[in-house]
Amino acid sequence: MHKVMIHPADYGDCSGAIERAFEIFPLEIEGRKVMVKPNVLSAMGPEEGVTTHPAVLSAVIEKLEKSGAAEIIVGDNTGARSYGANEETFRKSGLLEAAGRYYQNIGTSAREVVFSSRFFDKLSVSSAILDADIYISLPKFKTHGLTIVTAAVKNNYGILPGGQKGKGHRIAGDPLNFNELVVDVFGLRVPDLIIVDAVVGMEGNGPVSTDLRQIGKIMASDNAVALDATISRMMGFDPAHLRFIQVAKEKGYGDHDEGMIEIIGEFSPIPDFKLPPSAEGRVEGGHPEMKELLERQARMRPKADEALCTGCETCVEQCPVSALAMADGLPQVDPDKCIVCFCCQENCPEKAIQLR
Repeated sequence: MHKVMIHPADYGDCSGAIERAFEIFPLEIEGRKVMVKPNVLSAMGPEEGVTTHPAVLSAVIEKLEKSGAAEIIVGDNTGARSYGANEETFRKSGLLEAAGRYYQNIGTSAREVVFSSRFFDKLSVSSAILDADIYISLPKFKTHGLTIVTAAVKNNYGILPGGQKGKGHRIAGDPLNFNELVVDVFGLRVPDLIIVDAVVGMEGNGPVSTDLRQIGKIMASDNAVALDATISRMMGFDPAHLRFIQVAKEKGYGDHDEGMIEIIGEFSPIPDFKLPPSAEGRVEGGHPEMKELLERQARMRPKADEALCTGCETCVEQCPVSALAMADGLPQVDPDKCIVCFCCQENCPEKAIQLR
């Protein structure tokens, strides 16, 4: 039986919720090296709801300090275009100040590991992740065009430094394969504790969207699959229809069945929660409906909103298969080259990329 905590919280004071998470999921912290990985997708302010809020990180650090951690490292392999931009991404999100002396650019030191996956034989993982005695993941409660839900499992994709994330999208080639790859990467270093910033969540065209939702919760678990399944149900989506959840269950990382999850706190679906366009038109049922969902995702293509796009060309630079090019001041997609990885949308600083 897995446990998932759902606790009321706000950014003014979320220390009570963090304390409760460590009570329910106790860790032997004293004298140990602890790695804390927030979700730092891109260089956007905390008010934009794209990254883990600094108040959540601050509360976690305070708890680790009080618990006598020998060493604390805070870092992430962000969506920034270069290693040097990592610190600026942290600064813009407010997480650099929250991390203080514990911040580390974890992308500059990595080790190659054997990768038991049909996509790669080996991958490099940030050394700080591999060397930690305790690994704590701090994802954000958000939607995602490719995986529908991005939280506990998907946050682990950021343990890969450099261009490997883009290469993974390219090698996977389609949403079905990418959902499997995400789970394979997750298994390289499973977090010991996951604490989700669900105070303000994101709905709609996530993981970079202007549609924010006040949820007022901190969620936590020591099992990523149960946690993501619970988030999916809060969003109003059956987790059995999520390919990465299905794969994670098959590989033994956890269970999404309601009967296998004990909720500590109050569970309530979020009314009229807006799912990403790739989830629209779904039907209830079994695996054929999941296949239909993935086929729908594969037909989607990025389109720039003329009112928001500044022509910065970030999306063009970030595309792993060079499917985007500028024309008349706007990025245009070659539909035959596009692999539906949504890297353009994730990295757009103006949230101008729509998925259609």
